[in-house]
Amino acid sequence: MFITGPEVVKTVTGEEVSFEELGGARTHASRSGVAHFTAPDERALIEDCRYLLSFLPSWNGEQPPWEPPSDPVDREDPELDGLIPDESTKPYDMHDVVRRVIDDGEFLEVHAAWADNIICGFARLGGHPVGIVANQPRSLAGVLDIDSSTKAGRFVRTCDAFNVPVVTFVDVPGFLPGTSQEWGGIIRHGAKLLYAYCEATVPKITVITRKAYGGAYDVMGSKHVGADFNFAWPTAEVAVMGSDGAVNIVFRKELQSADDPEARRAELVEEYRERFANPFTAAERGYVDDVIAPRRTRPALIHALEACRTKHQDVPVRKHGNIPL
Repeated sequence: MFITGPEVVKTVTGEEVSFEELGGARTHASRSGVAHFTAPDERALIEDCRYLLSFLPSWNGEQPPWEPPSDPVDREDPELDGLIPDESTKPYDMHDVVRRVIDDGEFLEVHAAWADNIICGFARLGGHPVGIVANQPRSLAGVLDIDSSTKAGRFVRTCDAFNVPVVTFVDVPGFLPGTSQEWGGIIRHGAKLLYAYCEATVPKITVITRKAYGGAYDVMGSKHVGADFNFAWPTAEVAVMGSDGAVNIVFRKELQSADDPEARRAELVEEYRERFANPFTAAERGYVDDVIAPRRTRPALIHALEACRTKHQDVPVRKHGNIPL
């Protein structure tokens, strides 16, 4: 797939590129984001299409198809309790969290090879189809950038179009800084994800596993964009920014005049972490509904979904919204 072929590209720009490099399946699945799935052959492709459709209703006036779960709805997973590294800068694979929570670990990932700092896909919880959106700490520390914002924003809108609840796993240190991001319109593209969450009327449930910093915390299914239930693990850090960065900014003058800046800085970092970089302060203010043990994530999510099954939200009469394209 391409708008202009290799010969036109060579004539106009002087670039030499093959058909496969310019518009092959791998290119569109990993670089352009045009292709959501790839398959080795036609038979596998048809099976993938059938599997995808098994999560969706026939039309937007129906609820997604429920299937009796073989995975116990009250199952706890003790392995989740030790999955998050003690050091907040160490990565882990969010796929491990998702697969330990969903029914039988079966996950259909969308755009698996593109913008892999965020994970999107379909799964079931208690037999009910859900859309999963999750930051991926193993790629760019899970930050939001232009591609990941566009990818997740479109997926949330797809779920909302077909009445599929959205479950969000949050471990995000912020938006990716840099001139290429700013000049590329990260404000506009990041707003797509914000718009998608605000506009969605399906049940929205969020789990904060570790970092939830600044504006990126807001757009990832927070209470501020209308989430129905927000849970946090004890390892969660809900704050404007990380402890180190906050101390450097807030206490800059004090650190400059201190006899031992490094020792004073360490004290202030620890004090900031205890007072602000934890889920309990957010829970006191109503931004988090419950701080749960990681092993209890699956039953907590399923109970929340059951509570939201009859959710109905009246929206203003309008032709359509004006998403920041």
